[in-house]
Amino acid sequence: MAIAKWPVKNKRIHLGKGYSRLDGPEKVSGAAKYSYDINREGMLYAKICPSRHAHAKINAIDVSAAEKMKGVVVTWVDEDLIGKEAMYAGQILAAVAAETEEIAQDAARRVKISYGPLAPHVIDGDLARATAMEPNTNVRAAKKAMGDVDAAMAKAHVTVEGEYGAEMITHCCLEPHGQVAEMQGDEMHIWASTQGVTQYSKGLDEKIGIPASKIHVDCQHLGGGFGSKFTHYKWGVVCSMLSKKSGKPVKLLLDRDLELMIGGNRPSAFAKIKVGLEKDGTISAFDGKFWGTGSAPKSLAYLFTKVPNQRTEGYRLKNHRGSSVAWRAPGRPQHCLLTLAALDDAAAALKMDALEFFVKNAGQTDRPEVYREELMIAADMIDYKRKAHLRGDAAPGPIKRGLGISMHTWGGLGHDSECDVTIHPDGSVEAKLGTQDLGTGTRTIITMVVAETMGLPLDAVTAKIGKNAYPASKSSGGSTTVGGVSASSRLAATSALNTLLARVAPELGVGAGALEAAGGKIREAKNHSNAIAWKDACGMLGINAITERGTNKRDEYEKIGLTGNGVGGVQIADVSVDIETGIVSINEMVAVQDCGLVVDLKLAESQVYGALIMGVTYALFEECVYDPATGRMLNADMEFYRLAGISDVGRLKVHMMTGEEYDKRGVIGLGEPPVISPGAAISNAVANAIGVRVPRLPLTPDRVIEALQHGGRA
Repeated sequence: MAIAKWPVKNKRIHLGKGYSRLDGPEKVSGAAKYSYDINREGMLYAKICPSRHAHAKINAIDVSAAEKMKGVVVTWVDEDLIGKEAMYAGQILAAVAAETEEIAQDAARRVKISYGPLAPHVIDGDLARATAMEPNTNVRAAKKAMGDVDAAMAKAHVTVEGEYGAEMITHCCLEPHGQVAEMQGDEMHIWASTQGVTQYSKGLDEKIGIPASKIHVDCQHLGGGFGSKFTHYKWGVVCSMLSKKSGKPVKLLLDRDLELMIGGNRPSAFAKIKVGLEKDGTISAFDGKFWGTGSAPKSLAYLFTKVPNQRTEGYRLKNHRGSSVAWRAPGRPQHCLLTLAALDDAAAALKMDALEFFVKNAGQTDRPEVYREELMIAADMIDYKRKAHLRGDAAPGPIKRGLGISMHTWGGLGHDSECDVTIHPDGSVEAKLGTQDLGTGTRTIITMVVAETMGLPLDAVTAKIGKNAYPASKSSGGSTTVGGVSASSRLAATSALNTLLARVAPELGVGAGALEAAGGKIREAKNHSNAIAWKDACGMLGINAITERGTNKRDEYEKIGLTGNGVGGVQIADVSVDIETGIVSINEMVAVQDCGLVVDLKLAESQVYGALIMGVTYALFEECVYDPATGRMLNADMEFYRLAGISDVGRLKVHMMTGEEYDKRGVIGLGEPPVISPGAAISNAVANAIGVRVPRLPLTPDRVIEALQHGGRA
């Protein structure tokens, strides 16, 4: 009889191998259909009429001129905002839908909006200025403390103070937010770009006046989400209302400028930090004041939870920059930068090698031996012993080289998920669940898990996802999906297989408990010659398929090791900095990461490579630049909101931590943890190269030059 617990290494046929994504050919050939690719008969095209002011009273919205245009079919106005305030540039005030995209664009320009401009507030890097501005909508977070920080600082051998920060960035999804909506009778069909097909109709039903049971959501492929596509948002409501009012299908996807302005912001984060050290480099005290557009840190010194004396004070700043939403490992890349940069400065003040410093203080984390092992593996991968030097490259010439270390942690426990697995009489197997593939290979993971359970090749199993008609699964997040869907599909497949074993057992003359599925057969576990081919066994079902449901409940299946929680990683960056131009170049980055049981090694490594590339991007290039006078985003386009290209990322190396001790923890999410450390690692590497800290990300040439001019070079 099959059991749900993951098989041990020598019993696995698929788990741990490196399969390419099963939907890869569909994507590279252009056959994969994204929301923009959906074209319905008689479809209208919608365009948004956004607020041109970051802060203004909306006196009136007049769509009459647009409605008179030939080809314009329907308009929508947010009546609730008239007489109230627009709170950010790009806020949706009205929309038009027309027979062509060009007509819709022209019509949107003819919508007349009467404003009463008000002073915008987009300052967040300067805490004194931000909190002094009106209207003061800042929310102070509670102070947190442990130990006696002041006494520990007074006794410290060395104390180091610094100010650090990460500017706000946007999610910049390749596929913009939006959907196609179509009324069919009294039911709404939506092809949305979303991370949450099961949850998409939640709240939307009340806003558009259609029961959730009559809202059908379909998203087969997603061009990036990173935490910004969990729900329908306002554009989803607008598109659905335009379809409902017109009775026609409507396509509404944000234009690139709006996508960058309102599609999702990763919060800014800044801090003033003081660190106290003992003579041997042990961290004895940590004191930080944090502020930014996101929530204050939920913990004290990031990762180093066992530093005996810690205190933090946090402020959340609200302004006219639009909403902040989750971005891969929400809050952690920022908090990691702030903490690890401060600790790296502390090591430099002691003239202590950074690797020695972090190995010593790994004892103040929750997983000391794991981090020490990961640090040493990463050091070997980048040839640390040969390349390392204390802060400030003393070599002649304008090109300075340096290494920087970072460490990180994340949760990754699988979310609630349901899955139906069906064994058909022809021998084919099908898994259905209302999850989504963010581009990480979720379809492949589900297929591997079910095929592993059934003892079948991958091509015998089909995974169907992306529809809210399938069994419910929580929204696809970077680190909760794989654990949730792996557990639910394993449970469903195990249950379905056991039902089949019970049907076949009389034919083989043994009890169902004595049987197993392996090598495309149902066989007696202790007598492999007593067997029946899988297809023949399924043929015994007649016309009736077997369908069983598996349900993963968060926390419950951690107990038997199907999923787990808590991972760690170490990254080291090798950079060169031209101190005459301020340009930072990545020579090499290495990443060592654990994530429990690795289902697909190739896809796991791919997640880490992608995170490193994304990390280089936010460390060196990404920043939402706002005009403090008007509150408008100045670089809402792909020319000046720059992402890393292939020539920017250097050489990347990845090592996944595997083995029995990791496997027994179950499947743990990987989509988020490796994106946490790059900012801190690269910032520390630049400081190691040029001898001074560039205090804020991104590490643009002007910031590097400014740091050199103000701080000199060791």
